[in-house]
Amino acid sequence: MNHRASYRSSIVRREAVSRKAKRCGLLTTVCLAALTVAVPAGAAPSLSHISRDVAVVANRAYTHANRAHPDRYQDTFAIHELGSVVGAGVDNRATAVSAGCSPLRPCRSVALSFQIVTMAGADVHLNATNLGHAVNDHCTGCQTLAGAYQFIVSTPQPFSLSTRAKGQLDAIHRQLDDLRASQEPTSVIHDRADALAAEVLAVLNREAAAAPRGPAVSPRSSSEPVVTMHRHFDQLR
Repeated sequence: MNHRASYRSSIVRREAVSRKAKRCGLLTTVCLAALTVAVPAGAAPSLSHISRDVAVVANRAYTHANRAHPDRYQDTFAIHELGSVVGAGVDNRATAVSAGCSPLRPCRSVALSFQIVTMAGADVHLNATNLGHAVNDHCTGCQTLAGAYQFIVSTPQPFSLSTRAKGQLDAIHRQLDDLRASQEPTSVIHDRADALAAEVLAVLNREAAAAPRGPAVSPRSSSEPVVTMHRHFDQLR
């Protein structure tokens, strides 16, 4: 019997987002269309398209474990600094599949995707998707874990991550890569990924605190930087 533990997107913000009204809304039709057709599930691990006004970025982590390859692991760790935009479509997905392994030699399939996006603008229309999906196909006793972490830094004025912050994020990325060699149960991998996500959030909060402020253009726009984290896990065991 497979036991599924699904963790819907949880959101952590550096500060209350009551001032963040129009930053989330409908994206332009062209941006949505590009995001829909550009990267089919499990294809290229990263897509980025930035025009003058609209940006589309997508990241994928995908694993498929089977009898021939019973232990699979993949992670992605992408940073997208979009600058000033009017609209943005940001898509982050992790998919892990275990198929056809025997109870005596079960599969272990782990996919983790970390996506960091910075954007600037008074009223950015944002369409954000963050999903983890685990599948056990005739795989009794298999461990299958998919985790997606999405971090969005929204600021009124353009800014770039500091050299120090990028070095810290690179170090976190290396720790994420090191999980490939771990033989721990997926529950432990889950906890370690959460701990690394907390480190990423701390780095981004420090960067946002130093980002330039700006006057609010309208009562519904924020003059303060806002950091949002989306987290979604799907786990079968």
